[in-house]
Amino acid sequence: MAINLDAIRKKLSALQNQSNSNKNIWKPEPGVNKIRIVPYQYNKENPFIEIYFHYNIGKKGLVSPFTNGEADPIVEFSDKLKETGSKDDWVLGKRLEPKLRAFAPIIIRGKEKEGVKFWGFGSEIYQELLNIMVDPDYGDIADLTAGRDIDVTYLTPKEAGNKYGKITMRVKPQTSPATTDKEIAQKIVKEQPNINDIYPCSTYEELKKALNKWLNPEEVDEEEAENDISKARTAAIASGVIKDPDASDEKEEDETPAAKPVSKASVKPSAKPAKEPESSDKKVEELMTNFDELFK
Repeated sequence: MAINLDAIRKKLSALQNQSNSNKNIWKPEPGVNKIRIVPYQYNKENPFIEIYFHYNIGKKGLVSPFTNGEADPIVEFSDKLKETGSKDDWVLGKRLEPKLRAFAPIIIRGKEKEGVKFWGFGSEIYQELLNIMVDPDYGDIADLTAGRDIDVTYLTPKEAGNKYGKITMRVKPQTSPATTDKEIAQKIVKEQPNINDIYPCSTYEELKKALNKWLNPEEVDEEEAENDISKARTAAIASGVIKDPDASDEKEEDETPAAKPVSKASVKPSAKPAKEPESSDKKVEELMTNFDELFK
């Protein structure tokens, strides 16, 4: 079977884009990091970009359309759970809510020629930065000509004695220009990456599918496995590795189809004793019922 070069090129392009995206995201290194927040090229009125993520659904964070004020099926399902009156449903509904993460375009002191990167942080640091911005003693710390540098100190989990480490900030008291280098100024003003290219927003259908898979992973995994087997089988028939069972064969004498093996998924478990407590399977079944009612 011929190699699908288009598929390989597409996969290579995706990996390269992912690598480039990672280069545009800055994370503080242990110790003191000197940075400067700069104006965002795509919204000069506000250097901060708010993005809502679903971290509990799927293998990676999914950007919620809630970020843009659009409908999100996971948010709808979350709201439905919180309205049932059940404490367990309410807790699960809260878990399914998208989490806010803010980003700011920055340049790293000593590495200004690398151009603008994005620093992502949680609500605590975000609120601290907003308080600094509205404080008349500081003002617009992102101003290109009269802004202020920031010392960001990162303590590792071992140093901080916790799971994630700790970040503290100190805004420099003196104002200064972001740069006096024309090349760097060009990168700041006109050559910033777009945060939406790094974190593209998920569609309604994509999130609906991800939610369904999260609620019933065994069913979806089985379906995906069957699709993979079907694709492999089709490719094997096309390449002549195996014979197409639908093709006519005069030599074949026994036309009686072989009995299909019974899959584990088709075998129903025996009924449980009446006194046995409610199982997790029943809880999942209830969640799926809510899902079906919401999206039927």
